[in-house]
Amino acid sequence: MRRIVVFNNVTVDGYYTGLDGDMSWAHKFDPEWTEFTNSNAKGGAVLAFGRKTYDMMAGYWPTPMAMKNMPTVAEAMNKQPKLVFSRTMTEAKWNNTRLVKGDLATEVRKIKSEPGEDIVIMGSGNLISQLAQAKLIDVYQIALTPVVIGKGRSMFDGVDKTNLKLTQSRAFGNGTVVLWYQPA
Repeated sequence: MRRIVVFNNVTVDGYYTGLDGDMSWAHKFDPEWTEFTNSNAKGGAVLAFGRKTYDMMAGYWPTPMAMKNMPTVAEAMNKQPKLVFSRTMTEAKWNNTRLVKGDLATEVRKIKSEPGEDIVIMGSGNLISQLAQAKLIDVYQIALTPVVIGKGRSMFDGVDKTNLKLTQSRAFGNGTVVLWYQPA
């Protein structure tokens, strides 16, 4: 059975994005973090997004700027299969993307039961909170970034208390700590 894995950068005060969508604080690159990011990109997972994050990603990763700034990640983002969950989109034009409509929990249960690679959700706070509430997320990879932004959006809005078990952690020289959790 496929797993649903969340990977998000989160501020120390618990936000994955500012109220205005700003995530510039999440980009604290150094050689160690760049190697980790490049290694993750080569993982071969299916990427999954809600509509807003999909639009943002599809607007950046296929560009020459993305290939210049992060060639390994850009190549993987453009090549890997992608899912976009949306009730309002009529088509998904980014290479290798499948548009998924219908009831979110039902569709994700179906996709999880299919053979294939894990499904990794990045960003997409609304998608994550709905799937967390439905108990469909198997792993949370949280990159805790050493910054406080004061106000923002939590990927857990509306989620009932959920106990998690720490399974792994790794600290980086740039101050970021990646924490791997599973539902307890």
